[in-house]
Amino acid sequence: MTPLDPISVVVTTYNRSEALIAVLVGLAAQDDKDFELVIADDGSLPHHVQAVERAVLELGIAANYVWHPDVGFTAARVRNLGVLLSRGRYIVFLDGDCVPETDFISRHRKLREEGCFVNGSRVLLSAAMTETVMQGKERIFGRHLGYWVVRWLEKRANKWTSLIRFPDLGIRKKPQFFWRGIRSCNLGVWRRDYEAVDGFDETFVGWGHEDADLVLRLHNAGVVRKNGFFATEVYHLWHVESSRNDETANAQKVRQRIQTSQIKADSGLCKCQLDGTVRVKRWG
Repeated sequence: MTPLDPISVVVTTYNRSEALIAVLVGLAAQDDKDFELVIADDGSLPHHVQAVERAVLELGIAANYVWHPDVGFTAARVRNLGVLLSRGRYIVFLDGDCVPETDFISRHRKLREEGCFVNGSRVLLSAAMTETVMQGKERIFGRHLGYWVVRWLEKRANKWTSLIRFPDLGIRKKPQFFWRGIRSCNLGVWRRDYEAVDGFDETFVGWGHEDADLVLRLHNAGVVRKNGFFATEVYHLWHVESSRNDETANAQKVRQRIQTSQIKADSGLCKCQLDGTVRVKRWG
């Protein structure tokens, strides 16, 4: 990572080392290797942590790793911890079940722009295809368009357009806030903008909508959404849906904030600490 133009990739994970390893293999194959990797772990069990550490060392990549105790679904907090551990001026959030295409970093680098954040896109994979990927039997990045057309026809992927690339035109920018298509599993933001809104709001616990809240507060701070569709593709590995018991409360909180001009998180990056409950490691 150069001191002049660094990008930090913060990858979240929880008890799914097989999926995360597939993501790490994709990151190791990037055509732009000028990035810092931070793995933010929401409390995985020891055998998952050990499997990931082995994979990092075998792949010959370097990673900063942060873990905090499992107290339920706390994606907002673990992403903030990852940012605290990172050094880049620009941060790309990636989920640990989203395998990047080979130009993922380079496309995020090209699309980033002052006063904007980049909202990426994903291809949903079937359970069967996910299993072959996690077993190392099928490589999904660096393929050709025909490969994805066939997978789409086989209903192993929900779209075939992952390799189509559109230029960086003004149509990508969406000055108004709208909920649809927000993807914190694939999102790029300048560190100073992230800090200006105090990062993810850790009062959002359980599944859902902490990403919509972040985007809303970025919008309120004057940061424009820029869609990364047909550019920053990731392949989302299938999984059983997480419990959505808290979805309604989280969604209602966002709806209430839409009526306000709130910018700062109620409890965000400023209050997040690498304290005694948090484990930090350097691999590679």
